[in-house]
Amino acid sequence: MSADEQAIRHGVSELIAEAAERIDADRLEDWAELFADPCRYLIIDRMAHEAGMRQGIMYAATKGMLLDRVFTIRNANLFEPHRYRHVIGQVRLKGVEDGTAIVHSPFIAARIMQTGETTLFATGRYLDRIDISGPEYRFTERIVVLDSDRIDTLLAIPL
Repeated sequence: MSADEQAIRHGVSELIAEAAERIDADRLEDWAELFADPCRYLIIDRMAHEAGMRQGIMYAATKGMLLDRVFTIRNANLFEPHRYRHVIGQVRLKGVEDGTAIVHSPFIAARIMQTGETTLFATGRYLDRIDISGPEYRFTERIVVLDSDRIDTLLAIPL
């Protein structure tokens, strides 16, 4: 493995870990800053993804749309307060094309309610395209493919 490939692997792993940490710490405004503009963020179930559908449960095509989502979470949406704890599996660098790293990584997310009740909320994988051409890596595309075709109605916070 070359030094360049090691640096890319380290950089994309750090970006993926930082994204999970910001969501888990309820720093959603900061989470949105990890995306390029334009970008694509999509949460979709496995069957819909395998069928080639391009729309899912949550979708954004720009950083502004991500920030709008955060604004509605903070000011408009009504849902029982909760938070997540992500565990990210082995990050797999699938290739690099024209300054973009193609990366896949499995995840699990536990949901912690205000009562302290903790449940396994979601499992799946991230299919990421990451701009590695500049000094700070940014997501250009993050597709969150959920393992289950049944989605909890309390999916308000990005995964």
